[in-house]
Amino acid sequence: MSDTSRLKSTVYVGGLENVVDEKLLADAFLPFGEIVDVTIPKPDIPTSKDPHRGFGYIEFEMAGDAKEAIDNMDQSEFFGRVIKVAPAKPQKDSNEGLGSKTAIWETEGWIAQHAVGDEDRLAAEQARHAKSPPGDPMRGLDFDVAGPRFEESAG
Repeated sequence: MSDTSRLKSTVYVGGLENVVDEKLLADAFLPFGEIVDVTIPKPDIPTSKDPHRGFGYIEFEMAGDAKEAIDNMDQSEFFGRVIKVAPAKPQKDSNEGLGSKTAIWETEGWIAQHAVGDEDRLAAEQARHAKSPPGDPMRGLDFDVAGPRFEESAG
């Protein structure tokens, strides 16, 4: 089964109560079709006392079965909680987007898009050397002086 067809036949189930495990989740969704796999991710923090992160994924044999499960189980009550059932989204690469551990400018795509060519570097270097030393930045500006004017006293 290709990744695209697997994704179409996989549903996300969110809002799970802590007592729910893979068997209970599979039993609840079995009426909608043959289930290939049930996954409930464990907490990221090893010291967490929660048995799972509150959501899971169910992969059905057929994409039509997944659609039936979404249509019938979304916003239903399961072990005292209203669950969200939706099509599963592809997993993001940990090196992309928000939460990435890599700076955007270190990614290959960004470098390819924003890289400066050798001729651009050479032109910038020549422009830097061609500039004369900075003079008075206020020279040539015509403006009125704001604030008090001090008149010289005659006395």
